Amino acid sequence: MLNEQQQAIQELVTEWMRRARSDLVLAGLTEDERIAPEILVFHAQQAVEKALKALLVQRQIEYPYTHAIGPLLNLCRTAGFEGTETLGDAAILTRYAVATRYPGEEDPVSRQEAREAAELANRVLAWAEAQIEQGR
Repeated sequence: MLNEQQQAIQELVTEWMRRARSDLVLAGLTEDERIAPEILVFHAQQAVEKALKALLVQRQIEYPYTHAIGPLLNLCRTAGFEGTETLGDAAILTRYAVATRYPGEEDPVSRQEAREAAELANRVLAWAEAQIEQGR
């Protein structure tokens, strides 16, 4: 039986992951021409950011207010999550957090980049979900 604090942590982890999976669904709509690739990659970045924060919440590790994937991965590594070294390429998603959301800020994003970002996000979420299950 979980105590109140454990229950609250588990609920928060579940909510972070629910939102991460929602972002992943949107990131995966790469063939829908109505959706700009810049929007798709933003959701890929958001999915990864939220999944990593879910892991940190589960271990009760404080994290900075950041959209940067690299530092969040480093915190996960420090927290003892195995396999973080295989996810280093996820840090590239950080550039999609802010600059690509607004016209004129960055170079346009290609449909292929959006596909690659969605695949990367999918890989990180699968890893995060496995880590969460192991920690329960």
